[in-house]
Amino acid sequence: MTTTGSGSTYDPPADPAHSDARAAVSAPAAARGHGPPPRTGRRVALVTGASSGIGAATARRFAAGGWQLLLSGRDRRRLEETASGTSAVLLPADLAAPDGAKMLAQAALRETGHIDVLVAGAGIGWAGPFLTMPHTDIDRVLFLDLNATLHLVREVLPAMVAAGGGRVVLVGSVAGSVGVREEAVYSAAKAGLAAFAEALRQELRGTGVGVTLVVPGPVETGFFARRGTPYHRSHPRPTSAGRVAAAVWNAVSQGRDDTYIPAWLALPSRVRALTPGLYRRLLDRFG
Repeated sequence: MTTTGSGSTYDPPADPAHSDARAAVSAPAAARGHGPPPRTGRRVALVTGASSGIGAATARRFAAGGWQLLLSGRDRRRLEETASGTSAVLLPADLAAPDGAKMLAQAALRETGHIDVLVAGAGIGWAGPFLTMPHTDIDRVLFLDLNATLHLVREVLPAMVAAGGGRVVLVGSVAGSVGVREEAVYSAAKAGLAAFAEALRQELRGTGVGVTLVVPGPVETGFFARRGTPYHRSHPRPTSAGRVAAAVWNAVSQGRDDTYIPAWLALPSRVRALTPGLYRRLLDRFG
């Protein structure tokens, strides 16, 4: 059973729409008969997973801030809903394809000539005992939540470094900080994303390009309904996708490296790092 991770979605369309989406991403600017547009003063954000959840809310927040938006996801109809009332450019893409990240990055740069912020929010999740998890789902979660994100960053980053500025925003999860039972592979993917953010941040020092890791707890999206298991814990309480989007906006505006939503979720990972024995005893008791 697959679900969306951290509130962002990966929406499989019908085959014809899938083919159309890939064609649209491969050459949207060329189809209109022009090359790369000149760079303007308007800031540009590329948001993946923008068809719903955190991605959609983040796109709307940046649109309200006056940014030019490039929105990506697999469901064109839902992307259109996100883009309603804005001047956003839709770039449907299949990041599961071997060349999906490259095609998306090239299409985005053709559209605007530059990307100031990449919000990498696309991903999926899987809930259930690891012993029952099909091998194909292991591969799928790891590829979409980790590999595809790394490949997309690799494609977008050179233009940011060449421009001397920009920011990569990676949507992680508290599961990557502490590990969540029956979400072992999802936790592993998000933990990998957190380590990548830290390492990349060090590599980019002095380039003008920053890296922000966004770490939300449970979010009020379709995540739990899609996985078929309702959220039953009293703490942490699910927060809204809008609150996460506001945190992303603030982190970008302030150049922050990390942001937890809610802020107290930074505490469990610190306890785990300082006193792992105590952390595990608390985990055994409270789950």
